[in-house]
Amino acid sequence: MKQQHHHGFWHMWGWPVVVGVLTTFGLISALFSDGGLGDILAWIALGVPCVVCVWYGWCRRPADKAGES
Repeated sequence: MKQQHHHGFWHMWGWPVVVGVLTTFGLISALFSDGGLGDILAWIALGVPCVVCVWYGWCRRPADKAGES
């Protein structure tokens, strides 16, 4: 009999939740800060999700299309 692998909620949704919390923190920090450390934190917190989107959208090749040419 085959053994089923049950992946929990955090295994599937862990990184999207982290990126969402980071984005929320960056937006709140940008809204309530007025220069200084708050703006730096907002830039970092909003820059990381942008870098992740660029990495997965443009830079990373899908595994199934990498062999096709």
